[in-house]
Amino acid sequence: MPKEKFPSVYRKTLVAVAMSSALAGAVLATGPLSAVVSAQADPVRVDAPAQPGFADVVAKVSPAVVSVRVKSDVQTASDQGQNLFSGPGFDQLPDGHPLKRFFREFGGGGDGPWGRPGGKKKRSENRPGRIRPVSQGSGFFISDDGYLVTNNHVVADGDAYSVVLDDGTELDAKLIGTDPRTDLAVLKVDDAKRKFTYVAFADDNKARVGDWVVAVGNPFGLGGTVTAGIVSARGRDIGAGPYDDFIQIDAAVNRGNSGGPDFNLNGEVIGINTAIFSPSGGNVGIAFAIPASTAKEVVDQIIKTGSVQRGWIGVQIQPVTKEIAESLGLSESKGAIVAAPQDGGPAAKAGVQAGDVITAVNGETVEDPRDLARKIAAIAPGEKADVTVWRKNAAKNIDISIDAMPKEQQQQASTEKPSQPGTPETLGSYGLTVVPSEDGKGVVITDVNSDSDAADKGIRSGDIIVSVNNKPVKSVSDINAAISDADKAGRRAVLLQLQSNDQSRFVALPIARG
Repeated sequence: MPKEKFPSVYRKTLVAVAMSSALAGAVLATGPLSAVVSAQADPVRVDAPAQPGFADVVAKVSPAVVSVRVKSDVQTASDQGQNLFSGPGFDQLPDGHPLKRFFREFGGGGDGPWGRPGGKKKRSENRPGRIRPVSQGSGFFISDDGYLVTNNHVVADGDAYSVVLDDGTELDAKLIGTDPRTDLAVLKVDDAKRKFTYVAFADDNKARVGDWVVAVGNPFGLGGTVTAGIVSARGRDIGAGPYDDFIQIDAAVNRGNSGGPDFNLNGEVIGINTAIFSPSGGNVGIAFAIPASTAKEVVDQIIKTGSVQRGWIGVQIQPVTKEIAESLGLSESKGAIVAAPQDGGPAAKAGVQAGDVITAVNGETVEDPRDLARKIAAIAPGEKADVTVWRKNAAKNIDISIDAMPKEQQQQASTEKPSQPGTPETLGSYGLTVVPSEDGKGVVITDVNSDSDAADKGIRSGDIIVSVNNKPVKSVSDINAAISDADKAGRRAVLLQLQSNDQSRFVALPIARG
């Protein structure tokens, strides 16, 4: 087309359009202008300080933790009726459904709300002699040659045992020994071709409330599961036995975690899961672990001898309350007061008397009756212990030869109430009516005012007052004299020794003042 036919203005417009098109092409190719045209804010990102995790610990310790499977030719009590796994609709699942197989195999065994399985039942009539799963729990290796620790209640109903390793390998195990008093058991896996990864016990005395803890176990049969939390309390007594001294943790612990270890951040075992507190049977953040120091002593004995021997001195003891301490002139409410030494027992032979307060063993302060039980149990039978007692406002040291704890403590309780001869007399200020006992030893309580301090302390009709402030009494006048002596000495309470059904105990009552 001839150049002269286009006006100059039109030619300038074409040049501008061409330049704009070229620029747009350059922008699309290079991008900067497009970013400006479609500008967006950067996504939110917070540069938080780095927090330590548990992955390194878990990677190291997991191979040492196993699932423990227990089989028996008996049924467990939880096989029938409701249990943690039961629920509406499960019995309607098809027979081949994996969930139904899971609930059938694992729903009947394992741990109850306190980590304890159901008891044995008679052998199934339909399948007599069949070895079948009855419970499962967790455990961990403590040596490279196959010794491992779990709970006694996990293996208690078993006839055959196996463990499943972290890599899925299942190996047979044999039971070496158990200790029901601390709920511990030792199994052994024999495999000459293997060296097992194992873990060590920590010094749990260094574990503080608030320290991190990592629990590894086999909840609900799911295999290696890791949960984390903190040590939430120490020295818990849940009424499981005379040696209760549990570490409380808030890491999630459920049925099947029993026998599993709780690790500190160094990969050492500070405790062994043994029980949970749960009204529903599931985790509510309160679990209890056997301290490593207790477990180590028990496990070492089981491996060496197959059983556990504990020291025993044969005393019936009770806590020293503030009132009891005041009545005896003790500055602190510590120790354990001897309600009665057992006839023929080591303590009775050494001269320990009812009313003595045991304050120390081998120079170590006794905090309470549980502490005394642990200290005596830790002394080997045959050895001697230097026991400090508080008697008649003075400390006295007594050497006691420690004996082995009897396998069964026979306690005979008489159900007959003592006869009540004589004329009733009243201790009006204390709300008690008493009569002299038939054998002349103490006075029998015939009535207790329901609004009195005595009733609040649990004193009941039929109890016998044997002594007051460790002075034998035979009448009300003896009681009043002992109370008067205590009042003159500036005491605010008197200590009554009571006997009922062949059991002795001490009760402190405040001195009544006009």
